[in-house]
Amino acid sequence: MEKYDVVVIGSGPGGYVAAIRCAQLGMKTAIVERYSTLGGTCLNVGCIPSKALLDSSEHFHNATHTFAEHGIDVKDVKVNLAQMIKRKGEVVKQTCDGINFLMKKNKISVFTGHGSFVNKNTIEIASAEGKKTQIEADKTIIATGSKPASLKGIEIDKKRVITSTEALEMTEVPKHMVIIGGGVIGLELGSVYARLGAKISVVEFTGGIISTMDGALGKELQKSLKKIGFEFHFNHKVTGAVVKGNEVIVSADNAKGEKLELKGDYCLVSVGRKPYTDNLGLDKAGVKMDDRGRIETDAHLQTNVAGIYAIGDVVKGAMLAHKAEEEGTFVAEIIAGQKPHINYNLIPGVVYTWPEVAAVGFTEEQLKEQGKKYKVGSFPFKASGRARASMDTDGFVKVLADETTDEILGVHMIGPRVADVIAEAVVAMEFRASAEDIARMSHAHPTYTESLKEACLDATAKRALHI
Repeated sequence: MEKYDVVVIGSGPGGYVAAIRCAQLGMKTAIVERYSTLGGTCLNVGCIPSKALLDSSEHFHNATHTFAEHGIDVKDVKVNLAQMIKRKGEVVKQTCDGINFLMKKNKISVFTGHGSFVNKNTIEIASAEGKKTQIEADKTIIATGSKPASLKGIEIDKKRVITSTEALEMTEVPKHMVIIGGGVIGLELGSVYARLGAKISVVEFTGGIISTMDGALGKELQKSLKKIGFEFHFNHKVTGAVVKGNEVIVSADNAKGEKLELKGDYCLVSVGRKPYTDNLGLDKAGVKMDDRGRIETDAHLQTNVAGIYAIGDVVKGAMLAHKAEEEGTFVAEIIAGQKPHINYNLIPGVVYTWPEVAAVGFTEEQLKEQGKKYKVGSFPFKASGRARASMDTDGFVKVLADETTDEILGVHMIGPRVADVIAEAVVAMEFRASAEDIARMSHAHPTYTESLKEACLDATAKRALHI
């Protein structure tokens, strides 16, 4: 039986990054993946393919809505959905092939099949053909990710009632897609098809969309999404989704008991994700889970069993690819005897709609709950020369700073390319910068990042220059 210093179960962003870092640190490393391609949910049916479709659909939307204003006349613009899906597949393949290259480059052994514990130090890999192989691990990192959650009483037939996985492989543009859940995944995929001409109805249990983010962001995003064909039904509990031929009838009740019925040709169930730990043999290894199906870990991401670690979507915290990557690096360095750190408050969250939404640090609601005294600075993109030049004037940047020390406590933005701009705020907060610090930095003109500087100026004595 082959023996390894570290065996990683799962090859998503957390798993493959953990494997690479372990190999860089001189450990004999193996990675186990049940599917035929590496990369996990993110690369195969998540982050990467959804961004490919978001970009394609945005090009189409601009061709039909903004090109003429830019002085570009086009005729008979049509959606070729099959080509969009094909291109998306090519992007996925190139990205997954890149992970294969990285495994070879770092001399990481790759095992294809379902991995499970036989005992604390033995991993069994069962191939799709039924062949079983066992390997020995001194240390194991569980990085098996998550899968779409479902609602009780709703049958997902993967044809008319679908998850995000099927939404990435559509053969037609829906006429009316009903989305259950107002979170990130549903809004991103809804944006794809709204831009291509679909009517989108969102049914959400709470009072707003992207409810875990700062409240101002959800309200602003809602305004923007309405412009491209979204409608919203808040404070509704979905009670059923019934397929009749090519139609789905979604029923829901509000707090008063009033009935809502929506008829569409597709229903996307997007109510979050749940940890994937099916048939992992955690009981054989003695690994404990919490009441939400997550693997319990300590401050070093080690489980209750010495030598077995868990990262990413199977442990507590935000289900984000970049959070899993940080944890993968963290665990590899812990195993090597180093002393890395992760500040979970400074892991940014992003929604890749258009306008994009991005945030890091505390929300205004959290600061109020803590009783923290803070000040607010904001700057609208409609006052940005760069945003006017690109016709992307929806949104704003909002900075929350400590009232006494001026240290930045949170940054929340919605607007063009804020998924990239948020990195400046993360850097600033990692070094505990004040709003004054960013306000004093030179920002290239004209850029979208100037809006962050202006919001910081606004937070410090209300001295923004361009409003």
